[in-house]
Amino acid sequence: MSCAVPLPSVCVVGIGADGWEGLAEPARAALREAEALIGGARQLRLAPPECGAERIAWPTPLRPAVRGLLEAQAGRQVCVLASGDPMFYGIGRALAEELGPERLRVLPHPSSVSYAAARLGWPLEDLETVTLVGRPAARLAAALHDGRRLLVLSAGTGTPAEVAALLRERGFGPSRMRVLEQLGSERERSVEGVADDWAHAPGDALNVVAVECRRAEGALRLGGVPGLPDEAYEHDGQLTKRHVRAATLAALAPAPGELLWDVGGGSGSIAIEWMRVHRSCRAVTVERDPARAERIGRNARTLGVPGLRVVTGRAPEALAGLPAPDAVFIGGGLTAPGLLDACWEALPAGGRLVANTVTLESEALLADRYRRYGGELVRLAVAHAVPVGGFTGWRQAMPVTQWAAVKPGAASTADAPGTAQASTEASAAPQTPGRPQASVTPEAPVEHGRAVKQTGDDTA
Repeated sequence: MSCAVPLPSVCVVGIGADGWEGLAEPARAALREAEALIGGARQLRLAPPECGAERIAWPTPLRPAVRGLLEAQAGRQVCVLASGDPMFYGIGRALAEELGPERLRVLPHPSSVSYAAARLGWPLEDLETVTLVGRPAARLAAALHDGRRLLVLSAGTGTPAEVAALLRERGFGPSRMRVLEQLGSERERSVEGVADDWAHAPGDALNVVAVECRRAEGALRLGGVPGLPDEAYEHDGQLTKRHVRAATLAALAPAPGELLWDVGGGSGSIAIEWMRVHRSCRAVTVERDPARAERIGRNARTLGVPGLRVVTGRAPEALAGLPAPDAVFIGGGLTAPGLLDACWEALPAGGRLVANTVTLESEALLADRYRRYGGELVRLAVAHAVPVGGFTGWRQAMPVTQWAAVKPGAASTADAPGTAQASTEASAAPQTPGRPQASVTPEAPVEHGRAVKQTGDDTA
């Protein structure tokens, strides 16, 4: 039997564009004493010859190689060079996860965000930072609100023009932009302008883009809470309407880091607004129709959550192999044999399930589950004022029946749906634990190749 190779303790030194001159003496001492110096090519070039350690550049892709590369340095004094603050969108996270914090000594340098805030006179606590390093520019859209100040971490020379184009496309062309390059070094410079007429040539690859958001006149306003205008979505009628959507997200109660299954995605509105609650929220939407699945992907990119994972297939078969959810929403296909039970069984104790329907057949299923498992069974009715000749009257939309419940077996908050004690029949029902948690690949593409026929289309 082979023994695991012990991982070394590692000192992580943050270094800025000012290089060796900008380092404090403890950081310099750590670099001089190192036997192995690991970092990106740019960081390694900043270390002077007096640092006699073997220099090892990170491979690409980096994350899968971290453990093996560190194991190869067993018995040596290892130092990792990182840009700025290693624990702020840096290598520090990966090292802490692989080694454990107790084997890590971090000597941070001011980050580019700290430098940018200092140059601009912007309080850090009032800013939102969005990184586009290794991530699509579409994720910036979720942070766009009139009057907000953003700092965008660039992926390279082309990022400022990409940001300007996205601002124009999303109705924020009047936003003021300032690109700050080589912050902290003697070559520091900045250029500024408005996104609508941004014409600056690409500059230095090491840059941060500062944005003062200004929404164009007539552009659709998107708030920061669930219940976006229906016009924000491209759809074919299969859309959970605004007021019902807001009530549904309230029942689902998303929290940072949680994973949602959105079954019967339609236009993807529930999953999209779940992910917009917090940048760490994750979602998988399952949609049987390929055209709708493609449309969900477009809506996700437009509304700033390109990491939404879209699975094209029929539920419950398409649910096999998905990471265990914290919450499940069923917006269509409730009458598909076994779907409701499969979703309930996939939830861990304390997980939430919310299902909407407009048909009597599916309503009967929800009433049965309410009787067995408790929770809340409500009817949501919305009426809109419309012209009636020369007067105004009410036009009633189809009422939506909603069942919301928390799976028993763990403590839940007092205001969560389903906290009332379930019936005797429910408490006696066997519980199937959820599958072990697995990560969802960020920015995952639409998945095809599964069956696309599904019985029941009672999307609410």
